[in-house]
Amino acid sequence: MVKQASAWVESPLQMLCAVEAHHAGLLGPATTVVPRARLRALKATGRELRGLDLPAGLELAEPSERMPRRPAAVGDAFSGRVQLRWLAAFPGRVVVVDDGMATIRLLELLAAKPYRPLLRARAQPGALRAALGLAAAIRLRAGGVTVFTALPVPPHLAEAVRRAGVDLVRHEFVWLRGQPPSEPGPAERTVVLGTSLVRNGLVHRERYLRWLTDLAAEEPLAYYPHRREDPVDVAVIRERPGITVHDGGAPAELTLRGLDPGQRVVSLPSTAISSLRVLLGPRGVAVEPVDVPDDWWTSRAAPALRSHLTGVTGVTG
Repeated sequence: MVKQASAWVESPLQMLCAVEAHHAGLLGPATTVVPRARLRALKATGRELRGLDLPAGLELAEPSERMPRRPAAVGDAFSGRVQLRWLAAFPGRVVVVDDGMATIRLLELLAAKPYRPLLRARAQPGALRAALGLAAAIRLRAGGVTVFTALPVPPHLAEAVRRAGVDLVRHEFVWLRGQPPSEPGPAERTVVLGTSLVRNGLVHRERYLRWLTDLAAEEPLAYYPHRREDPVDVAVIRERPGITVHDGGAPAELTLRGLDPGQRVVSLPSTAISSLRVLLGPRGVAVEPVDVPDDWWTSRAAPALRSHLTGVTGVTG
């Protein structure tokens, strides 16, 4: 009997990267990807993926609130729910797939000595939560961990991670690059990716909206909202002249594969910049990070957090 591995995913990027991890052979011959229930973006991503030629041995399960008992792959290593599961049922070797910029922080924490709690960059945990994060780090390292990422990892960090006994496996969306585009890209030359920085209180809303308005005054824009973007802000953007808002939910890596040479993608700091460069660069599509001016940041964006947010894409601001 073929052993069935499971992957627990809670975001579109996690779902896509779990497929890539299976295709790369990290999860064995048979994998069931279990998306967390009640997340509209995951449903949209699942529909997109089912329209493609999925790798042999991979199954996309229906969304569920029940996490597999011993998931072989997860995306959010900072989730308290995931960490409790690791303590309740020794997971053995775990593959952690990309979960946005949090992946770089995870690598930094795994490389640290002594052990550091697995906690999000902006977390202000109590004693119990910090203890859980520390126990999860110890348990994860004891069982063995592979971080499977498409992000550019600084050489010094990659070396520190490997010295700590963590396997770091880079990928370039090999499976997805072999799939034909599901549909043509937008007609506009410039595509803007939305951001969660405004809703998270890190970037001033009015400055961001003014930038979009000024950009649209130069040429028509296709705007793809971030899945966590405030619907009120999206409605405001939809009313701005020269901006066409595209409703989606699936990750940009899936929806923008049909862009043509000469088109470009612009975005505030985002892991999508790195992945889209891999996917679209060979097609002649420019993917351009946008420097965040100092006066855009709010007081909630501490210097260390700004550096973390911009470091993944090489943006300085």
